[in-house]
Amino acid sequence: MRFLVVDDSAVDRLHLASLLEELGHQVEAYDSTRGILDKLATGQYASVFLDIVMPEKDGYKFLRELRANQPTAAQHVIFYSSKKTSVEMNYGLTRAGANDYLAKPISRERLEQALRRI
Repeated sequence: MRFLVVDDSAVDRLHLASLLEELGHQVEAYDSTRGILDKLATGQYASVFLDIVMPEKDGYKFLRELRANQPTAAQHVIFYSSKKTSVEMNYGLTRAGANDYLAKPISRERLEQALRRI
C-alpha cells in the first residue's frame, strides 16, 4: 500500500515512515500540510497519517478542508498524535471525522492492527 505521513516532528515522521517501509509499504513523508490536498487529489493513497498539533495548520483544520473538498472527501485518514486521552481520541474520530486514531509513540503491533482496518 501507499501512504502519506504528515507530521512536523522529524523524529515521529521518520519513526512511522520507517515502520511502514519495514512492513513493505511505500511512504511519502512531509513536515506540513502545505500542498497535501493537491497530492491527495491526484494520487492514490491507502491512508494519510496526520498529526494534530502542527505550527502552520493543525490536523483538525486540515481534515475539515480535506472532507469539504470533493476529490479528497473520502480519503482514509488516521490521526497520529501525542493527544491520547479518551476525550481527545473520541473527538478526533467522532467530531473531527478521522477514520482511525493512533497515539504516539506507535508500536509495530499497533500499526499492523490499524493497517488491517483499512
